[in-house]
Amino acid sequence: MANENFIDYVKIYTRSGKGGAGSAHFRREKFAPKGGPDGGDGGRGGHIIIQGNENKWTLLHLKYKKHIRAGHGQPGGGSHKSGADGEDVVLDVPPGTLAKDAETGEVLAEINKDGDRTILISGGRGGLGNSHFKSSTNQAPRYAQPGEPALERTIILELKLLADVGLVGFPNAGKSTLLSVISAAEPKIANYPFTTLTPQLGMISYRDGQSFVMADIPGIIEGASEGKGLGIRFLRHIERNAVLLLVIPSDADDINEEYRILLNELEAYNPELLHKPRLVAISKADLIDQELQGLIAENLTIDAPYLFFSAVAQTGLTELKDQLWKMMNRPVGKPEAMEEE
Repeated sequence: MANENFIDYVKIYTRSGKGGAGSAHFRREKFAPKGGPDGGDGGRGGHIIIQGNENKWTLLHLKYKKHIRAGHGQPGGGSHKSGADGEDVVLDVPPGTLAKDAETGEVLAEINKDGDRTILISGGRGGLGNSHFKSSTNQAPRYAQPGEPALERTIILELKLLADVGLVGFPNAGKSTLLSVISAAEPKIANYPFTTLTPQLGMISYRDGQSFVMADIPGIIEGASEGKGLGIRFLRHIERNAVLLLVIPSDADDINEEYRILLNELEAYNPELLHKPRLVAISKADLIDQELQGLIAENLTIDAPYLFFSAVAQTGLTELKDQLWKMMNRPVGKPEAMEEE
């Protein structure tokens, strides 16, 4: 299944290459039996490099590469010949990948677009040959520098999906059904919690040949920001969404309370998420009549625009896409108006 191939987290041991040793060679030729020092420098050790590649969608290709080692620099030679540099290792990752030190949690690099390139671990510098140490008081230095040692680091790579709209909601809120109806995506759908175990992307067709990308994030539960349920593993995908679509079913015990819990979990994970534009979509509208819709609307206390829709009956979907498109293209800083049904 495609779901099993979506890998958004890998932990890898990496080691750069050590620098080559400088040469302590002396020139020895027929007509120069006592030539001076001509030892060359050692080559640089290979780097560990991370690079954005838009042709990569997941970290699956790195899942089984648990040990990555760059090449060592070669030693210098006579006649001022420098040693060859060690071979670099380039890790191609999808845009949206974060590289962190596994021990300290320090962010080493963030790859946001195709072609972004950062050295995660530098290779050791090559040692200087003895020709660098010749002086008026030391005409024949018999020593050279050793190369710098290799560096080791265990790194964590995390992928954050890039999508225009992120679907946020409790398990079984109807997010997967919505995505399947308005896009070509085929997420797993069933009437039980945590049907979606991996994020799903769908391309949504809009007017005049335009389109946008929607991501179905696995369901949030209270305490998700502390690691409960599917936890923060999937909350990070929301960080790169331009608009958050909070999906709450019309048959929920308390729509206002579910909204509050969702906002609390987003804030606990990253307070900046509350600054993103958000729309509340009340799903499963086919289960209630117009009178009940009006009663629900009268009792809503949420601080965001909202609308009702039914993915099964395919009602309210055009209005939903229109509203999302307006929010995605609203000038920065322009406030959202409350939209009542």
